[in-house]
Amino acid sequence: MSRDDWRRSIGPWLRGTAIGFPFGAVPAGGAEIPTFLSYVTEKRLSRKPEEFGHGAIEGVAGPEAANNASAAGTLMPMLALGLPTTATAAVMLAALQQYGIQPGPLLLQREPELVWGLIASLFIGNTLLLALNLPLAPAWARLLRLPRPYLYAGILCFAGLGAYAVNGSAVDLVVLLALGGLGLMMRRYGLPMVPAIIGVILGPRADQELRRALQISDGALSGLVDTPFSVTVYGLVLLLVTWPLLRSALRRAPVRPRPGQPDDP
Repeated sequence: MSRDDWRRSIGPWLRGTAIGFPFGAVPAGGAEIPTFLSYVTEKRLSRKPEEFGHGAIEGVAGPEAANNASAAGTLMPMLALGLPTTATAAVMLAALQQYGIQPGPLLLQREPELVWGLIASLFIGNTLLLALNLPLAPAWARLLRLPRPYLYAGILCFAGLGAYAVNGSAVDLVVLLALGGLGLMMRRYGLPMVPAIIGVILGPRADQELRRALQISDGALSGLVDTPFSVTVYGLVLLLVTWPLLRSALRRAPVRPRPGQPDDP
């Protein structure tokens, strides 16, 4: 990296970390949403947004920092509260419980070697990752020189294997092809694909959490809005959804002249 690359990467690194860590600490946050948010944020803050999609280093530094920060953020609620926020954290929690270790507020006192060992492993893992990726970066970059039909065929093959391996059902392959066709049409007509991707990722999780909430409230819909926190979250979501429409309506609203002020010709 040149001096200019370092200068352009420091800001995205810090912003990506600030975006990714809170999402990793909240349930069902994951790394996908902060990655896309970081990319969109850097594109809006960039003085040359036309470079994004053509090798802008900010579009790589920010999302990667958000991804790493999100992965580290999942350890905080798991170790401090015993609350797994991702599937990976759930696997780690099950592994700890098999060894008779119960994460919680007293974990640092009862198992200090484990906690500090995990923290040390993060530093060691990132150092080894840096040592491996720096010399291998040119090799990864050469993959982009492959003809696009071959590259897309390989991606489709592995995506199909992954989709089928989850449940062993051919229906998942049909869903994969349908979503791929939808993404192709959205790109063809210039529609943003990030909302669709986020919807596909969060859809199953939202459905699962909705069923859990209804089970807790014995099927009563009032259980979804019976706390001030839930009402606040719904209000923020409604504001975020309707704000573009409200802003557009405010811009189009005609300005009425004050009393005694002549109208413009």
